[in-house]
Amino acid sequence: MSGPPVHHDVVRPEWIDYNGHLSEPYYVLVFGDATTALMERTGMDAGYRDATGCSLYTVEAHVRYLREIGPDAPLEVTTRVLGRDAKRLRLWHELRSAGRLCATEELMCLHVGPGGATPFPDGVAADLDALVTGDPAPEHAGRAVQEVPRPPT
Repeated sequence: MSGPPVHHDVVRPEWIDYNGHLSEPYYVLVFGDATTALMERTGMDAGYRDATGCSLYTVEAHVRYLREIGPDAPLEVTTRVLGRDAKRLRLWHELRSAGRLCATEELMCLHVGPGGATPFPDGVAADLDALVTGDPAPEHAGRAVQEVPRPPT
C-alpha cells in the first residue's frame, strides 16, 4: 500500500442538473464511493463487513463546491486520513477534474458494529495509521459554514 487512496469516476448524463453541470448530490455520491475505496484498501471490505457487522458511519460532513463540473468529465478523488482515535476517523477528500480542484469534503466517521460504536481492529487501525502523513492538515480542514448576519427584526 503506497500513496494516498485515489478513486476514479466519470460524470454520467443522469448526474447533470438543470444548469448543465454536475448536480449537488452527486458530488457527495462520488465522495462516498471514495470512502468505500478507502475502506476496501484498509481491510474494511465487503468480507469484513459481512463477517463482523462493522462498517464506517458518517457522523459529520462538510462539502465545499469550488468549481462546476460538466457532462462526461473525468473525476479523481484523492483521500487523506487526517487522524483517528479508537473509534473515530477523520477524512479529507479532494475531487479534481482535468487536474483542477473542484470540491472538497471533510468527514468524521465512526466505526460501528452490531452493538454500537466499536474500536477499529488492530490490522485496520495499522492500515489507517499508515495513510496518515506528516503533512499539515489542508487549510480549510476543520472549518464550518461561514456565518452571515441575520436580518434585523
